[in-house]
Amino acid sequence: MDQGSSCGSNSNCKSWIMYGLVTGAAIAAAAIGAAFSIRGGSGKFRSRVIGIIPARYASSRFEGKPLVHILGKPMIQRTWERAKLASTLDHVVVATDDEKIAECCRGFGADVIMTSESCRNGTERCNEALEKLEKKYDIVVNIQGDEPLIEPEIIDGIVKALQGAPDAVFSTAVTSLTPEDSTDPNRVKCIVDNHGYAIYFSRGLIPFNKSGKVNPNFPYLLHLGIQSYDSKFLKIYSELAPTPLQLEEDLEQLKVLENGYKMKVIKVDHDAHGVDTPEDVGKLEALMRERNLV
Repeated sequence: MDQGSSCGSNSNCKSWIMYGLVTGAAIAAAAIGAAFSIRGGSGKFRSRVIGIIPARYASSRFEGKPLVHILGKPMIQRTWERAKLASTLDHVVVATDDEKIAECCRGFGADVIMTSESCRNGTERCNEALEKLEKKYDIVVNIQGDEPLIEPEIIDGIVKALQGAPDAVFSTAVTSLTPEDSTDPNRVKCIVDNHGYAIYFSRGLIPFNKSGKVNPNFPYLLHLGIQSYDSKFLKIYSELAPTPLQLEEDLEQLKVLENGYKMKVIKVDHDAHGVDTPEDVGKLEALMRERNLV
């Protein structure tokens, strides 16, 4: 995908709106620095950043999803090309347990890290890939392979949010929820506090009012799958036992919150076009033709 198709020239990509950055950063930085010791060699806080695209072939909803063609290119290639445009990433790799995906990715020039089939989710796959890399990184960005239109500015936004919130170990992005997505369990909803930290994620509509109806005047938020972690925390995360809310909702972010860690959230203007089912492919291709993103 050429540079012209990136968010910088996309009329749908508007200025990023960050929820308020936390004050008292010096105190928090000292506390987190002592706990994690995560300053890079340059002295800049969390300066070394890698993007990892976890990909698996087996899927109950859509087997082989990373390899499905979107207007002539494998979906994972389109995601990789978008990620390469992010200015904050020092390196981008694909982490997979499937040789077909690995061969495809090597074919279009991506670096591939082979991971085990035992990884239960993308976060664990990112952690295993990180451990196998020779170079050390301060931040790991988990880039969902089924978001082939992800804007590089969103990647940069969550990296900068984590760099600017030393009391957080995790950052992610949300956008406005459309009415048609309000009851779709594949579209994860989020609520955020006044300082821009996540309160909860759910497959159901949150908040849910006593009328039981969607309030057309409420600014519901849709979670975008992309997220970044402090690399030291990523190792801790993989050692934490599954939590009740995580298991009930089947959302790995909840294990972070249930264990008392803070998660920074930015709000962006993004038309979410993730591919969850085979039916989504045609919708995405039609949109790309309409917007000349071929």
